[in-house]
Amino acid sequence: MYGTGLWRGLRVTLKHFIDTYIEDIRYGFRRHVPVEAFPERQGLEARGTFTVQYPEEKLATPERFRFIPFLVVENYDHPERPGHDWCTSCGICAKVCPPQCIWIVRSDDPETGRPIPEPAEFYIDIDICMNCGFCAEFCPFDAIKMDHDYELASYDRTTAHIFDKQRLSKEFRYWQSIAPTRAAEEAAARGGWEHKDVLKQKQREAKDKGAAAE
Repeated sequence: MYGTGLWRGLRVTLKHFIDTYIEDIRYGFRRHVPVEAFPERQGLEARGTFTVQYPEEKLATPERFRFIPFLVVENYDHPERPGHDWCTSCGICAKVCPPQCIWIVRSDDPETGRPIPEPAEFYIDIDICMNCGFCAEFCPFDAIKMDHDYELASYDRTTAHIFDKQRLSKEFRYWQSIAPTRAAEEAAARGGWEHKDVLKQKQREAKDKGAAAE
């Protein structure tokens, strides 16, 4: 029958329209939804339509949301390696970066002349970064992750938007707080919560102790 689909569409629109006003009455026509009720309005059980009053109200950030990358460092209260870089300055992130917005400065040990396995400087131009996540995906040490902080606008785009190593570095527990599920999955695949080099060192020490005991 002609017009059936049109009628169904109008019926759905009318339902949302009525539900919107019912929800407004329920919350007393407040401009801002109460904090305790905001997760409900964002959930699957929400009814009607509403406008998020940003920045007073903010939508919850999904765990897999990705924005500007950051560098993972050991927790600042770590007993053995406080604030130590997970990054080994291998340069893979800079090579796979499509817009080429990552710069790494390496350094050598003055005594041995060998490369130091951590970056001396690390820069990301956030104006060029396209938030693709390739750097985090290809990092062999899980040392670079995608942040959830998207409020980075400023009036100075020449210096304020060039993030250096100090600004990019965030301790490991920060990554656990914004992405607990992913952090647990990576730890299971890595074989522990520590950096790969630390895990290898512990395995070697365990083997040496076992050999000495025999």
